[in-house]
Amino acid sequence: MTLTVKVGEAKTHLSELLAKVEAGEDVVIARGNEPVARLIRATDTQERRRMLDTLRTERSQRSIVYADEIQTWKNEGRR
Repeated sequence: MTLTVKVGEAKTHLSELLAKVEAGEDVVIARGNEPVARLIRATDTQERRRMLDTLRTERSQRSIVYADEIQTWKNEGRR
């Protein structure tokens, strides 16, 4: 089962959330309605491997971005 909490609630109730994670529940931390993080058991190696594989796949599909491109993006719209 997955529990979703907002950032402020997660900060206030971190100990309780960690207890839920230790009991096997996943906790999603959201900013507004947008999920930004997931707490899972550290010993859940299959889930961790699946998530790492997903990240590696996504990273390999992205094009290389250079520092000058990032600087250009930052300066777009500035006077």
